[in-house]
Amino acid sequence: MNILIFGPNGSGKGTQGALIQQKYGIPLIETGVIFRDQIARGTPLGALAKAYIDRGELVPDEVTIPMILSRLREDDCRNGWVLDGFPRNPAQAAAVWDALAKEKMPLDMVIEIVLDRTIAKQRIMGRRLCPMDNNHPNNVAIEGMHPVVLGGEDFCRVCGSDGLITRADDLDEVAIDRRHAIYYNREDGTLGAVRFLKEKIPVVEVDGLPGVKEVSTAIMEQIH
Repeated sequence: MNILIFGPNGSGKGTQGALIQQKYGIPLIETGVIFRDQIARGTPLGALAKAYIDRGELVPDEVTIPMILSRLREDDCRNGWVLDGFPRNPAQAAAVWDALAKEKMPLDMVIEIVLDRTIAKQRIMGRRLCPMDNNHPNNVAIEGMHPVVLGGEDFCRVCGSDGLITRADDLDEVAIDRRHAIYYNREDGTLGAVRFLKEKIPVVEVDGLPGVKEVSTAIMEQIH
């Protein structure tokens, strides 16, 4: 099962990708991780990517896509994969679609987690990190994920640890708006990539408003 998963920052896309990974035993492929790995290993593609990054430039698709394909060819992807973080615009979507076809890697499923932009922003700003385990979800903007409040202090809802952390970038409204402007752009942004793919393959739209379990159930019911 080869899956592309889309969703704005704040939609829980990473969490849902990890749940698919756990249930079906297929790797969750994140483009940022691919870049770091290729650069760390000093591969030719990694060296090319690093040169662009060091100049403060975006890594072009002719470097990014071969890096992704190289990762998808690895043995752990033999039974499928979940790709998160790419494509981000219609041109990339077209290039990925063609590249997968040439590699004879059928794209079996596209998942779009749909969430209102204002709510997505509130969820980002509501994140609270457990100091003991970043995988313990706490969020003051999501019902059912609120930290435990005792004596005016917040405690992790999973393990009870105190000292929950608010990341500075989660409160950077300018940065959040910039990322969301790219994602929610239906012409040249990520939703434009989704629009392109809808012309090629059925896209499963899942409401991202309910809790993690409800969204996960809705996604799993669509995976065959």
